[in-house]
Amino acid sequence: MVDQAIRIGGLFSDTGVTAAAEGSTMRGAQFAIEQINAAGGVGGRPLELVTRNPDSTPALYAMHVESLIREENLRFFFGCFTSAARKAALPIVERYDALLMYPVYYEGFEYSRNIIYTGATPNHNAVPLGNYMLENFGNRVLMIGSEYVYPYETNRLMSDLLYERGGTKLGEYYLPLKNAQPKDFAKLMVKARELRPSFIFSTVVGESMAHLYQAYADAGFDPAVMPIASLTTSETDIKQMGAHLGAGHISAATYFQSVDTALNRQCIAQYRALFGQEQVTDRCWEAAYFQVHLLAKAILSAGSTEVDDVLQAMRGLEFEAPQGRVRVDAHNHHTYLYSRIGRANALGQFDILYESQNALKPDPYAIAPRQNEWSSDTGRAL
Repeated sequence: MVDQAIRIGGLFSDTGVTAAAEGSTMRGAQFAIEQINAAGGVGGRPLELVTRNPDSTPALYAMHVESLIREENLRFFFGCFTSAARKAALPIVERYDALLMYPVYYEGFEYSRNIIYTGATPNHNAVPLGNYMLENFGNRVLMIGSEYVYPYETNRLMSDLLYERGGTKLGEYYLPLKNAQPKDFAKLMVKARELRPSFIFSTVVGESMAHLYQAYADAGFDPAVMPIASLTTSETDIKQMGAHLGAGHISAATYFQSVDTALNRQCIAQYRALFGQEQVTDRCWEAAYFQVHLLAKAILSAGSTEVDDVLQAMRGLEFEAPQGRVRVDAHNHHTYLYSRIGRANALGQFDILYESQNALKPDPYAIAPRQNEWSSDTGRAL
């Protein structure tokens, strides 16, 4: 039947340490599906999202992917959040020749025929943020992260950038992703007071992010002088912990809710009409949103739901996303994306300080990133 639904697996936690971020990501996918189905679906076929709750636990992502493939005969998947979750699911989608659309910024150094990466690679966010902070605040850096692969690898890259500038790494500390306590972050703020860094580079993820920002505020530090610079702190995280804690701190992302275009404003209005006026958008929400549209376009172009056919149609595919026009790289399954740096304000939004003029080619293998790769030729200060 022409109207038979195209069923897609959704791996989004609604419990566990990354539940808030994954909830936002799931709503981004649901919003795109609502739009596509309201416009007649994909060649007359509606999209149907079949969700599972992996409880922010890597092994459960793998379990649910295999279950949905074997028991529900699904071949397309959205979601996973942390790199640990993606790496757990990766061998499953490869074994069964399924396709995972992964919407989260990550550390790079990975390629899979069976994954399309629509989040930032390090040249989209880590290198720009490192350059900006070193140029504007100084080169004495204290690094604090959650204990898993993304913070380890991102701090390795940031260390390279720092050492190229003759800077000093004052310390590199990791706290458990699941059970880090406020007192643990308070101890690190005592260390920060002793060491007096130019800025704190944070790769803390999930619920414990609020503990870091609260400990910083309790220590009486001034973000105008020594801010937290983070690749992981989004509008959703700030809403969860309170705008007063995020204000003044700096982040880098491909998308902020404050991107001032007619398309972004229209998307936000439509999204809130469906999901509630209190909702905020963020970088992973936006990637989840546009990757659904990319998959729908690829299926329509291929005239098929066979993974091989869809992958062939996906290569080089473009879409006008809220961040700007994006494109899947035909060679490495990553995505051309914009780069932006923002400072959180008292309303829980980001004032954009700097942005690239065009979408930048993804570079997931930034083994020796060059400082001049994100220069005034490709970006502009605002």
